Amino acid sequence: MSILQQLENHEVLIVGDVMIDRYLTGSVNRISPEAPVPVVLQQSMEDRLGGAANVALNIRALGSVPVLCSVIGRDEAGQHLKNRILPDSGITADGMVFSDSRRTTVKTRILGNNQQMLRIDSEDTADLNEQEQQDLLEKIRELLATRPIRAIILQDYNKGVLTEKVIRAVLSEAHKSGIITAVDPKKANFFAYNGVDLFKPNLKEVRDSLPFTIQPTIESLRQAAGYLREGLKNRLTMITLSEKGLFLDDASQAHLFPTIPRKIADVSGAGDTVISIATLALVAGLPLETIATLSNLAGGQVCEFPGVVPVDRTILAAELEQWK
Repeated sequence: MSILQQLENHEVLIVGDVMIDRYLTGSVNRISPEAPVPVVLQQSMEDRLGGAANVALNIRALGSVPVLCSVIGRDEAGQHLKNRILPDSGITADGMVFSDSRRTTVKTRILGNNQQMLRIDSEDTADLNEQEQQDLLEKIRELLATRPIRAIILQDYNKGVLTEKVIRAVLSEAHKSGIITAVDPKKANFFAYNGVDLFKPNLKEVRDSLPFTIQPTIESLRQAAGYLREGLKNRLTMITLSEKGLFLDDASQAHLFPTIPRKIADVSGAGDTVISIATLALVAGLPLETIATLSNLAGGQVCEFPGVVPVDRTILAAELEQWK
């Protein structure tokens, strides 16, 4: 069985902030007479899954089964997400919880002549209220009781879904059932993920959250991983370092894994891809070096394409052969 085949047929629960990435694309030929701004003649509109939903896309692209769970608005965007975008992407909407008081997050990017000119965000970022948290946790427990979940990914974009109460309850349920857990954190609840198996921040997030200076060197990153492990009791620390690759530490060993040079088009969504493939590799029981190699290749690959896109398994397989 090949390495990529070992990532297949695992059910993964993804809990976090779901959003729609909307792209309005057109051409620019003149400046508006009303204000010194370009006029974009719209030619197309495309809605893509973003945030935690992009993690689900990556899990599916790698041959496994994503079970997406989040709270979205009972609005037009939320209905569009549930009834059209998720089904068209082959992802079940059974884990969606609707709120009457929140908007579904929509990030609208306006592109003129293939350049992003403006982004408009429609969202609510306050924490879920008590009823919404209760409804979400009930849905999560239902999914864990009825589906053969092998891993849980907590994908945090600081949009209010992953509150401290939700985080701790989900991790508690996972520990009781022996389910692997992984988190892509953000600053607000950075230290709430006690006992998580894989903790995967990027270098900026670590620098913003730890009380000492961190450099992208093995010694400095090892110190950061030790500090995180002392506070979180996590099993693995993976710190992504952009073009410098990634750092992986399991307490007994720590390594820096360089990435291959690429022509970068857009780094959006790379973290979603890395947490997806690293989690599946953990479920498959692959060695640390293989986990790091897969994460580097997959995360780098999606940066070569504009917008938020999932990993391409065919390209990944070819690059993996070259890497060997």
